[in-house]
Amino acid sequence: MAATGRATLAMLRYIEGSGLEQSMERGADARAAALVTQLHEEGNPKAKADLGRRYGIHTDNAVGLSMARMKAIAVSLAPDHELAISLWATGIYEARTIATYVDDPRLVSVEQMDAWCADCDNWAIVDSACFTLFDKAPDAWSRLEPWAVSDHEFTKRASFALLWALALHDKNADDSLFSEALELIEVNASDPRPLVTKAQTMALRAIVLKRPKLRSEVDSLVSRLLESSDAPTRRVVRPIEKVLRSSPAG
Repeated sequence: MAATGRATLAMLRYIEGSGLEQSMERGADARAAALVTQLHEEGNPKAKADLGRRYGIHTDNAVGLSMARMKAIAVSLAPDHELAISLWATGIYEARTIATYVDDPRLVSVEQMDAWCADCDNWAIVDSACFTLFDKAPDAWSRLEPWAVSDHEFTKRASFALLWALALHDKNADDSLFSEALELIEVNASDPRPLVTKAQTMALRAIVLKRPKLRSEVDSLVSRLLESSDAPTRRVVRPIEKVLRSSPAG
C-alpha cells in the first residue's frame, strides 16, 4: 500500500476510534441545516413553479433555484462526503442536487447508490446523480443490471442514464462492458415509459459516438428492434437509425 494510502487508512481508524466520526456527522447536519435555510431564503416561487411546467421536473419538495446557482453553491463546498449525506437526507430537490456535486465519488458505496436511487422522484435528480457522481464511483458498472430490472420508473431510468454517462465519461472502460450493456437495452426496450426509453436512446447515441468499434453491434441491434411490433421498442432505436445513416462508419 502506498504511503498516502496508509496515512489515509490510519486517519480513518483514528477518527472512528476517537468519536470524531460522530462529531463530524453532527457538524455536517448543522451545516446542511444552515444551507437549507439559505436555499429557502433564495428560493423563487416562479422558478419552483417552472420546474414542472417548463422542465417536467415534478417534485413535492423544492424551493425554486436555478441549476447555475446550485452549481455555484456546490463549488465552495466540495468535496465533502458527510455534508452530501446530510444534504440528501433533507429530501429537498435543490439540496439533493447540490449533494451530487459536493460528494466525493471515491467514498460512494453500492449501498449509498442504491438508497439514493430509490429516493429519486424525478428525472432531473436521477441525471444529476448519474452524470455528476455515480459514474465516477468505484462500483458504478455494477448497478446497471440491478437497476434495469426495477419496476420503479426512476430507478430504471437511472440504469440507462448511468450507462449514458459512462459512455461519455469512462474513457478507460473496455468495449466489452458496453457490448454487454447493449443486451440490457434490448431486453428492456419495450418499457412503455418515455423517461426510461429516452435514457436508453441517449445511451445508444453516446455509445455510437464514443465507441466506434461497437458501431456494427449497435447497427444490428437497431435493425432487430426496428422490426418489432412494439411501439416503445421502435421508438428507442428510431433516432439511432438516423444517427447511423447520417454519420457513416469510417
